[in-house]
Amino acid sequence: MAMKRAVLFGATGLVGRALLQHLLKDDAYGKIIAVVRNALPFTHPRLQTVVIDFRQLGDCRQFLEGADIFCCLGTTMKKAGSREGFRTVDYQYPLEIARLAKEEGASQFLIITAIGANSRSVFFYNRVKGELEEALRELALPSLHLFHPSLLLGPRQEHRRSEELGAKLSHSLSFLWIGPLRAYQPVTATDVAGAMHHIASLGLAGAHVYESRELPQLAAAGKRTS
Repeated sequence: MAMKRAVLFGATGLVGRALLQHLLKDDAYGKIIAVVRNALPFTHPRLQTVVIDFRQLGDCRQFLEGADIFCCLGTTMKKAGSREGFRTVDYQYPLEIARLAKEEGASQFLIITAIGANSRSVFFYNRVKGELEEALRELALPSLHLFHPSLLLGPRQEHRRSEELGAKLSHSLSFLWIGPLRAYQPVTATDVAGAMHHIASLGLAGAHVYESRELPQLAAAGKRTS
């Protein structure tokens, strides 16, 4: 059986770091290519780090043919500095990667968006995520997987006060995550990464959406089959 190739965008983020470790432990992947802005602080025999200017995404076109593409890109309004900057990172870059993936014949495209993604949302964040999903569907990728995590839990390299506060509240208010509110229960970055890795292993065709409440179970299924 031919070895698979993975291309990961966003390998330095919370989910991306966890996903990279999943991929490096999976012998089904002969090569994992991490496309980043800055070099990673470690090496691995099956890891190739490609440092690019994300305004020149075409520079990574050569790696996409037949590959499983994982997109974990994302920023915050504070870090982006403006709505335009946020939209560049969370809409423009992922959509351009998907277009290149389609043109070059990538095998699968797996991406994190967000719970509540809706192009008609009154909330800018959710609206951008929803617009991205609509644009991705219009591309008619052969295998598209959209992951909708709620608040992400895990150690970040950057300080995000609002998310840290949300994580603390989620633990103290855990009794609330029942019934309809269960869909909004925070999820660990490790579970999101595990779910993405497991779904990629199934090789499903068509467009699929995975809600936050499903991700821990998908991650657990991946552990049972690894």
